[in-house]
Amino acid sequence: MSRITETFASLKRENRKGFIPFITAGDPDLPATRDLIIELAAAGATLIELGIPFTDPMADGPVIQRASDRALRHGFGIEDVLRIVGDARKQTDVPIILFSYFNPLLQFGSERLAREAKAAGIDGVLVTDMVPEEAREFAATLRRNDLDMIFLVAPTSTDERLKLAAENASGFIYAVSRAGITGAREEMSAAAENLVRRLRRFSDLPVAVGFGISKPEHVTDVWRYADASVVGSAIVSEIEMSEPAMVVSRVGKLARRLVVPQESIV
Repeated sequence: MSRITETFASLKRENRKGFIPFITAGDPDLPATRDLIIELAAAGATLIELGIPFTDPMADGPVIQRASDRALRHGFGIEDVLRIVGDARKQTDVPIILFSYFNPLLQFGSERLAREAKAAGIDGVLVTDMVPEEAREFAATLRRNDLDMIFLVAPTSTDERLKLAAENASGFIYAVSRAGITGAREEMSAAAENLVRRLRRFSDLPVAVGFGISKPEHVTDVWRYADASVVGSAIVSEIEMSEPAMVVSRVGKLARRLVVPQESIV
C-alpha cells in the first residue's frame, strides 16, 4: 500500500477530509520550497503537490504562470527539486506528488525520473497534459518504482474517459472543478459535484477537487462530496505578495485558515 493510499485510508477511518496545497518548486527559491513543504505539512496538509516549473504552462492561469517564470530564472533542474524533497523528508513524511507537464519529465527520462523520485521520497506523479490513452507506458514505469499515477478529469470528460482514467489511476483522482485554466474564484461551480458523482460510478479511489478553491468555505463545500480539496493559486499568490523572509510564515498562516476544524462540519 502506497503512502498516498495509507493517508486517504486513515482519513476515511477518522471520518475526515483532506487538504492538498500546491506550490511551484523554486518559487521564490529552492531553500524556501523545502521550508514550505515542511511548514505546509505542519499546518495540516494531507498531501503536497509540488509543481515543476515549465516555460509553456498552458493549463495554468496568470498566478501560477508567473510562479513558473520566477522559478525558471534560478536555472535549476529536476534533480535539484528532488534533492530538496529529500532534505524535507528528514522532517516530514506527508505524501508529495510531482505536478508537471510531460516535456520536462521526458527530457529528464522516464526511467530515471521514477527511480530518482522514489529515492528522494516522492509518492506519485501527475502529468497535466497526458491523457490515459497515452499514459500506459509511463504509468507502468511509475508502478515498477512504487509510485502512484494521478490523473486529471474535468466536467467535460466523457464517461468513457472517466472509466479509462479510473482503470489506470492509483492513489487518488484529481477532479477539475471547471473547464479552463487554474486560478482562484469567488464562487465554486456545481459542475464539480456532478463530476465527482459521475466518477464514483467507475472508481472507488479517493477524489480530490481543485481549480478555483481559495477560501475556507470553498474547502468545506468540496468536503461535502469529495475526499480532499486542492488549493493552488491562492497559496502561490500569497508567496508572490510576501517579502522573502516572510514567505514561509505567511503561507503557513494561510494554510491554517483554510484547514478549518472538521468537527464543526455537519
